[in-house]
Order: sequence, then C-alpha cells, then structure tokens
Amino acid sequence: MRIVTRPDFDGVVCAVLLYDAENITEPVSWVEPSDMQKGLVEVRPDDIVANLPYNENCAIWFDHHYTNRIKGSFNGAFGEEPSAAGIIYAYYRDVLKRDYSEMVSAADKIDAADLSLEEVLYPEKYDWVMLSMTISNQNEPDETYWNRLVELLRKQDMDGVLNDPVVKERCRVAVEENKQYKKILEENTRMQGPVAITDFRSFEKAPVGNRFLVYSLFPDAVVHLRIRYESSYRNMLALNVGHSIFNRNCHVNVGLLLSRFEGGGHPGAGACRFHVSKIDTYLPEIIETLVRNEPI
Repeated sequence: MRIVTRPDFDGVVCAVLLYDAENITEPVSWVEPSDMQKGLVEVRPDDIVANLPYNENCAIWFDHHYTNRIKGSFNGAFGEEPSAAGIIYAYYRDVLKRDYSEMVSAADKIDAADLSLEEVLYPEKYDWVMLSMTISNQNEPDETYWNRLVELLRKQDMDGVLNDPVVKERCRVAVEENKQYKKILEENTRMQGPVAITDFRSFEKAPVGNRFLVYSLFPDAVVHLRIRYESSYRNMLALNVGHSIFNRNCHVNVGLLLSRFEGGGHPGAGACRFHVSKIDTYLPEIIETLVRNEPI
C-alpha cells in the first residue's frame, strides 16, 4: 500500500497520519494536483490518495478542495474542511497510536491561512508556521526532505523535529529567504484595481519566501496573483491566486475560477498550470475576473 499526496505542509501531515493508521509498505509518491487532473500520475489499486483530486483507480481517497468534490460513492472521506489532514484525523482517530491533535490543528490553521500579522511577519517565533515554511515544491522536487519530515513527525515531538540538523538549517535558510523576499515582492508586484500581481517570469528560478507576506505589504489588495515559470524549461506557467488574509473583501471563488484554466482549489485560494502558448488567452481573463471582484 502506498500514499499519494502533494508536497505541502498539509500533505506531509496527511502522510504522517496515514503511516500510523494503515499498513504502508512503500515510500510516499509526491505529486502535483495539476498532474493528477491531467492523468499524468500512475495510481495503483491499493493506493491511498490524499489532498489531491480523486482518481478512480485508488483504494481510498481523502480531500477537502472545493473543486475536487465528486458525485458517487468512494472509500474514504471528503469535506470542505480547513485541511485534508483534519479529515484523515477524524476518519482514523480511534486507531491512531499517538496524539496528533496539535499537529492537525496546525495543519488546519496553516492550510486555511488563518494567521495573524505577527505570525506572518515573524514566523520564526511560531514553531509550526516556521516548519511549514521549510516545505517548498516551487522549483525542484525535494522528496528527501519531505520524507525526512514525515519520519520525524511520526517519531519526535516538536522540539526533536526542530533540533534535527537538517530541519534547523532549513529554518535558518527560510528566515533569510523571507528577508530577501520582502524586497523582491516590493520590486516585482503591481496593483491593478484590488489585485496585487507579482510577476516572477524575469527570474531564472522563481524566488521562494513567505506566501502570506504580500498581504502585509499591499494592504489595499483583496487578492494576490503570482505568475512564474513551472520549470527551467520555461514551457509551463504556474499561477497561484489567494484571497488576502487581512483584507477579506474578495468575492471571487478562486478555485472555481481556476478550474476553467486547468487548475482548481478552494474558494479562497487555488492554482493552475498550463503551457506558455495559452498565456495570452488565460491570463487576461483571470485578471479581469479578479479586478471586477464579482461573485462567481
């Protein structure tokens, strides 16, 4: 049996819970939602798919994304909850060998972007927020680190996890990246109506940093759109869209909007990935919809 999930903090916590609850015999398969949507992922009959779109070949499925809801029966659970980890935790609560309530609460908080300004500006003061910022799937696959985190969170308390030398170094690097990221955001973000648009296409490798920081820098924005190349081949584009967590006046269902452009997500946040040849068709419509800020 194998876990198939996405490489973000919620996905890591999903993997921790599933290893405890099920007889997992193989390493985690880390995949992107867009690859699952496009049928690019091999899903086996005994796979557990979590925090990703449904695949009819899997044995069990857990998810919480608005655009991934399906009709019909399946093994597992779906709900529009703050995190997929929370759904798995409720499903397996009676068979889990450890108390993961604090970790799941952190997954709920972080995946739902339920953060204070203090937590956004000084994540190093908040253990779970800091740890989540060491997980990035933005530029290159980092499976060794993702797997290491899963193992640490299965066996260690938070102090043990944060004192791991690899994790400690990742946290140090993340703090430094956040300092640089503030300036990069200011230099590469423009306002169009109520939309903050960050364009990283001029960078050989898209900068990495605190994804919530932009909301503190552009308080008039109700939503943020980030544009970057998916890989060094520069043939695929990735767009990330999120409601401001401080100026909560965006009326656009982001997941529903991006589902029209090879993506999806939640009402408040989502992403899409597509070939560069489609940018002149896709991007203007996405921006126009966000600028109008009308319910869809």
